[in-house]
Amino acid sequence: MPYRGAMSARVRSEERRAEIVRAALEVIAERGYRGASLAAVAERVGLTQQGLLHHFPTKDALLVAVLEERDQWDAVPHTRWRVDLLASLVEYNAMRPGIIQTFSALLGESVTEGHPVREYFTERYTQVRSSMAEVLRAEYGDRLPNGLTPERAAPLLVAVMDGLQYQWLLDPESVDMPGAFRDFLRLLGEPVD
Repeated sequence: MPYRGAMSARVRSEERRAEIVRAALEVIAERGYRGASLAAVAERVGLTQQGLLHHFPTKDALLVAVLEERDQWDAVPHTRWRVDLLASLVEYNAMRPGIIQTFSALLGESVTEGHPVREYFTERYTQVRSSMAEVLRAEYGDRLPNGLTPERAAPLLVAVMDGLQYQWLLDPESVDMPGAFRDFLRLLGEPVD
């Protein structure tokens, strides 16, 4: 019987951690990382700050958990992406403004020296550029129709995706993020519906 109780407590603890991460996503989206406090997150989930510290001993630990959770939602399948499927990813992102807002706020703040996730984003962009170069190489070979190598075009592809997110977040009524990305794919020579 004690085993069942321990398992139930662990499940409750995992559920509470997930609730805290969701609340932290909301608070960071609203206030940015520097403006988000552990007290605000704790209040949102009905805990004291001490209660929250039981699950996440520091604000940085909570931030890492938020980014890891986001990465779980955005995990790229192990199968190879195609350029035309990237438009589906952009459409999916357009359905999750809160997540995109949190990610964008953290990304913007991370460029400052000493930010706790600067290294995370630096490594992430290295991986994303490499992944996008593989996508472009699979589609076009060693040269795109415009003569660029996949490695030279990959940062541009990433810049378009992220830049559109910022514009869309600022003015969603004026910026059709999925449509603009499909237009970009047309510039690459992709047939897009």
